[in-house]
Amino acid sequence: MEENIKNHLKALIQLSVVDRSFDEPEKSYVYTIGKANRVTENEINELVSEVINAKDAVEINYEGLRSDERFAFLYDIIQLMKIDGEVFLSEIRYCEELAQKIGYDKKVVKKMSSRVYGDPSITTNRDALMKMADKYLKK
Repeated sequence: MEENIKNHLKALIQLSVVDRSFDEPEKSYVYTIGKANRVTENEINELVSEVINAKDAVEINYEGLRSDERFAFLYDIIQLMKIDGEVFLSEIRYCEELAQKIGYDKKVVKKMSSRVYGDPSITTNRDALMKMADKYLKK
């Protein structure tokens, strides 16, 4: 499994358990992203176990991400935050921290949240969203 997708999935799983529950919509989204990136169900199960069984947050390496990968991280994490219809302050903070770790200003989370839907079947104009997010990249 490629390291970037592994880290992407770990970040999604960590966000899923920030509110202490790994509910069905979140679980389904994580597995869908994994399978779309040719990650087997067993590999995803291992990542879920690793994150859930860790005493502290699992360290995730964000080095070497391409621009499109950074945006995909950000987009997916925001969509996952909203997927269960409840947004907790802890989830917002996690998303802001992640945004900063991958090179964005944390304000991008608030800006994108209004344009990213919790229902994955509702699509957004990703190109326009990426251009907007690029304005929040740290120089």
